[in-house]
Amino acid sequence: MRTLRFATTNPGKVREAEEYLDGVYDVEQHDYDYVEVQSSDLAEIAARGAEDAFEAGGDDVPVIVDDAGLFVRGLDGFPGPYSSYVEDTLGVERVWQLAEGLDDRRAAFRCVVAFADGDTTETFAGSVQGTLVAPRGDGGFGYDPIFEHGGETFAEMGTDRKNALSHRGRALAKLADWLAERRS
Repeated sequence: MRTLRFATTNPGKVREAEEYLDGVYDVEQHDYDYVEVQSSDLAEIAARGAEDAFEAGGDDVPVIVDDAGLFVRGLDGFPGPYSSYVEDTLGVERVWQLAEGLDDRRAAFRCVVAFADGDTTETFAGSVQGTLVAPRGDGGFGYDPIFEHGGETFAEMGTDRKNALSHRGRALAKLADWLAERRS
């Protein structure tokens, strides 16, 4: 079976990718810190990161990179592709404070997974709709405590349930389908 590198420092993302790509590729973590371009387009950020990580590998092993964000409707899509930076600088509690008084707290987690193999760069998008709520739950990471879907926050869900619904999982499922078609 061929190997696919996932350029991430998050082993949880690698495990999630392994679930979706089982039987298609062996997924290994690639601790490469690619330069993230500044853009409002998740696909552009992920694609450039995947191309950079592939070139840095110096061989023919394909690479995937994901970029994701929380898009709050009442904040015109903020924090969007800047979600990680906003989480690091303001924190999840402050984002909730910004959203708490909004008339429209609908939000979406969006993710784009980019695949690069030196010849081809493809992107696959996934999203999940929800609403921002006061923090609840002890699981997950990032914005999970304030993102509610189907009556539960992502932080209240178990990992398997969350992954089955997640924006990243939806993007990885599309990637897995594309890879399977490409190999046949």
